[in-house]
Amino acid sequence: MKCIEFSVPGEPCDVLHCVDRVQPTPGHGEVLVRMLASPINPSDMMFVRGIYGVAPQLPQIPGFEGVGIVEASGGGLKGKLLTGKRGAVLSRTGGNWAEKNVVPAAQVIPLSSKLTTAQAATFFVNPATAWIMTQEVLRIPQGAWLLQTAATSSLGKMVIRLGNALGFRTVNIVRRESSHAELKAAGATAVITYDSNHDSPEALQQAVSKIVGSDGLRYAIDPVGGATAAAVANSLTMNGRLLLYGTLSGQPLQLSPRTIMQNQAAVEGFWLGNFMHNRGLIGKLKLIKRITRLILDGTLASEIQATYGPEEIRTAVEAAEKTGRSGKTLLRFGQD
Repeated sequence: MKCIEFSVPGEPCDVLHCVDRVQPTPGHGEVLVRMLASPINPSDMMFVRGIYGVAPQLPQIPGFEGVGIVEASGGGLKGKLLTGKRGAVLSRTGGNWAEKNVVPAAQVIPLSSKLTTAQAATFFVNPATAWIMTQEVLRIPQGAWLLQTAATSSLGKMVIRLGNALGFRTVNIVRRESSHAELKAAGATAVITYDSNHDSPEALQQAVSKIVGSDGLRYAIDPVGGATAAAVANSLTMNGRLLLYGTLSGQPLQLSPRTIMQNQAAVEGFWLGNFMHNRGLIGKLKLIKRITRLILDGTLASEIQATYGPEEIRTAVEAAEKTGRSGKTLLRFGQD
């Protein structure tokens, strides 16, 4: 079978290769999935570079998210029930960038046939994260302000659309003035240009205060970390909450304790894999139904920029990390 793997961590363009491997065999409680497609997410790139929260087991096949058809079961009731069905494949240890993958049956989630392969492949990492962070962790009420950094990302645009659908307002942080028109067209309530490399935290505080006024900023989400996240934390009002869900800057978060003490603010972390692992079956089924509906109506749909085969992995990762790109890059491994 064809797969994409790396033997040493490093720059994806340099270390990722398309190779042939022997098809894996599922053990008890596992299933063999014929993969159809898998997106290239920032978490995958961090994993390849060796800076993600999960250490690769070299040589390693990346790919935390994707969609495939269960071809065989290694035993167990759930595996037998899944055989022949299409489902989202969530692998906390990677492995989805391959024609075949073996995963625990519990990590395959059947999806509606109304979803295209592309939307099924991108079902969880962005749509589920957008919904869960805003509605199940922060529980942002109608009319409240949410600040988000990295607002031009696929997830950032989903949060903007979700805010419009549910009635909360968004302050969107970008690094380039040229991004304003794009986000305004997407429905952003407000857009601020801020770059922690040359703008002061006070500049962000003043810009945010001018927008939110007496309402104050109660809610914020950040995948960047470092000085950017620290500036956001300093912009929170009394009892404000900052949810961290990424480390794109690669820098630690440095805060004065008084930032937290004076406003009784909270800085929290969010990891989708942990959230889903701790959620019961009924809760997962309700979540899947809700996200499916929001994808079908366009609110949480993923924009797809381009699709590549495994032999085109170098071109694919270059496209996925290109500045100013619009939408997700998919790897396609087979036909439905």
